Amino acid sequence: MTTAPGDEAGSPDPQPSPPAAEAHATHLAHTWDEARQAAFDSAAPIPPGRVPLDQALGRVLVEDITALHDMPHYASSAMDGWAVNGSGPWIVAEAGQRLAPHQASPIVTGGLIPPGAKAVLRTESAVLGADDDGLPLLLTGGTARPGEPRNGQHIRKAGEEAAAGEILVKAGVTLNPAHLAVAALAGHDDLLVRGKPVVKLLLTGAEVVAEGLPVPGQVRDTFGPQLASVVAMLGGIYGGQERIGDSYPEWLAGLEDLAPEVPDPAALPADVVITTGGTGRSDTDHLRRAVAQLGGRLIIDGIAMRPGHPAVLAELPDGRFVLGLPGNPLAAMMALSTVGEPLLAALGHGPLPPVQEVPCGTTLEPEPGRTRLMPFRLLYGMASPAKHTGPGMMRGLAAAHGVMVVPPHGVQLGEPVPAFALPWGPPLPVPEPAGTKPKTRPAAKTPNRAAAKDAAKPAGPVDWSALLD
Repeated sequence: MTTAPGDEAGSPDPQPSPPAAEAHATHLAHTWDEARQAAFDSAAPIPPGRVPLDQALGRVLVEDITALHDMPHYASSAMDGWAVNGSGPWIVAEAGQRLAPHQASPIVTGGLIPPGAKAVLRTESAVLGADDDGLPLLLTGGTARPGEPRNGQHIRKAGEEAAAGEILVKAGVTLNPAHLAVAALAGHDDLLVRGKPVVKLLLTGAEVVAEGLPVPGQVRDTFGPQLASVVAMLGGIYGGQERIGDSYPEWLAGLEDLAPEVPDPAALPADVVITTGGTGRSDTDHLRRAVAQLGGRLIIDGIAMRPGHPAVLAELPDGRFVLGLPGNPLAAMMALSTVGEPLLAALGHGPLPPVQEVPCGTTLEPEPGRTRLMPFRLLYGMASPAKHTGPGMMRGLAAAHGVMVVPPHGVQLGEPVPAFALPWGPPLPVPEPAGTKPKTRPAAKTPNRAAAKDAAKPAGPVDWSALLD
């Protein structure tokens, strides 16, 4: 769901029923740092498992890849031409049969070397003739060199790349396409790789449309086009998505782990379910109620930050995690970065994602009790807040270089501020160590004082805002 009542800081929550109000009064939201750490600490790494070769790309290998047979496992021809036994001329025999001395038979590249064959004569080095009785006779000619073919020439010997049992790829590498080809040549159908979380999406909202121009009262789906890709960037495996409306029965059915009527052998059980919307505290927000009815527990129930404060992280009795994102797009992405990224890192054997400092390009006033996440652009090495960063906007994030984590006490111009990179962007620049002198270029010589005076005159007011568009 793209927007939902009570899903974002800055607008008051609807008045809950008395029991909910009492619970809300005693609830203390996590700080931003606490929420990240709680999400990371809540999950244990997923154990290794075997996956087919076509699903192993980018996975971390746990068990060495060894040759299950000689590579290649039979002697074959490296050329199109003739398998020959001894020196020529050769009597032509049928393909594949055992060759007696001075016999030859046709062969193609990769073809099995027949018994008795000692070498391969290339097609362009061979001439077909006839003996005195008119029977086919193979002679050297064309591009043949003196003494061609030598014994063993143009034959790929069995085991010349690897012998059976030889280690081809050691554990610990991240598998690339060449590794998968080696595994296939070695005889493997699957590989043992490090565990990685499977993430399924539960997208909500009866008013959401997936294509075309929405009419008033409708909104375009912003989660479907982006969440699957972001999940992959954060180290998860996209496990499909389901769209539901806003009713409680739909929420409950969407979170239940029911076996499909027609089992899909390729479907993987989810480790994490990411939901969109329904994280507020009104009577129309059902995530917490559904989690409670399924016997789950809340790990994070709100974060003292904006945007994204109503984010929820829960664990169900079957071990699945439920990450509830607010309905507004930017708020959801900030919640995903705060809670989802550490959670997926922990499940996928990774460290807590790093946060580093960047110099702030403006003064940001205090906002007691709440951390602000601000997409920023780097201008002359300083982080300046991006435009168009309302909770329901995505334009500012699309153009941002990273996100500042502004503490409740605010930040002064030039002061270092914590920040993190975006999953799809480059790493943030590493600040220079304190005391490092900046490299300066020698100033150009000024022809005369008049020219220097003219050069120092301002050309008028400078509007820097255009740099942020």
